[in-house]
Formats: sequence, C-alpha cells, structure tokens
Amino acid sequence: MPDVVIRGVPADVLNALEHRAARNNRSLHNELLQLLIDSPERRAKKTLPPLALNTASPKLANPDTTWPREEIYGDDGR
Repeated sequence: MPDVVIRGVPADVLNALEHRAARNNRSLHNELLQLLIDSPERRAKKTLPPLALNTASPKLANPDTTWPREEIYGDDGR
C-alpha cells in the first residue's frame, strides 16, 4: 500500500486528531486511515436500506387528515 505524507499540519488540528484517535481506541495512523475510508464520496456509493414508517396514531394513518398549526407547534402562529 502506498504511503501519504502530510506536512505543515497545525498543532491544534493534530491535537484534535490525536484526541479523536484516543476516543476511538485507535492509533493516529489508523484514525486517519479510517477518516479517508469513511470519506463522503465513498459513503455516497453505499446504498441505504429503505425506511419504514410505523405510525402510532390513527390520525397519521389517514392521508386526508389535516393538522392545524396550533396542534403541531402548540402555539397560535405568532
């Protein structure tokens, strides 16, 4: 596996990364590697399972039901 060297990392950034690695029980190397693996571009390629909605109120089961703002937010709209 090729190596990557990053120079000039600010001390506060390095400190935060070291604390993050310690919280996750990882070495700094493994924490940085995991951050790269979990990058947003790589995460976007993973498909998520469909969401299921379980309703607890009969009012939610009827799609024609309307709720007034007061009932949703508990105020008079001001």
